[in-house]
Amino acid sequence: MTASASEKKAVNDNHGNEYLVFTLGNEEYGIEILKVQEIRGCERVTRLANTPEFITGVTNLRGVIVPIVDLRIKFDLAGVEINEKTVVIVLSLAQRVVGIVVDGVSDVLSLDAEEIKPAPDFSVTLSTDYLLGLGSVDERMIILVDIEKLLTSEEMELVEKTVNESL
Repeated sequence: MTASASEKKAVNDNHGNEYLVFTLGNEEYGIEILKVQEIRGCERVTRLANTPEFITGVTNLRGVIVPIVDLRIKFDLAGVEINEKTVVIVLSLAQRVVGIVVDGVSDVLSLDAEEIKPAPDFSVTLSTDYLLGLGSVDERMIILVDIEKLLTSEEMELVEKTVNESL
């Protein structure tokens, strides 16, 4: 089985990139380190009405209103709870600053193109549009996420609209 041209391009675009590795449940995920602004402990957030459950609220980060997305809820993980390892990764994306709640952060990995395999196509029932591929280092398998695609959905536009209306 050969990779399509777009899959090869996606893998080649990721040559030598560094990824912040975080955990959600028992799985490890990676996002491009250049999108990470900071890592913070879980703090109290202000809940907004009429937002999806996975958007836990907003927080004021040095004068910037930042929506907080709990990826554990967005990915339908069971037993979501906040503990001493739970952190918020603050991301600086093209159009907004967003915080994502994850179970923990482990390390930063540099992956070469040959260490990244294209994401499998699971059919129309599960969208893999936001997956960059699967990183393989030693015995670890890291799911590489295109956080821009994941967080620039209509749901995030709803949050922005709700925040602006409440200001």
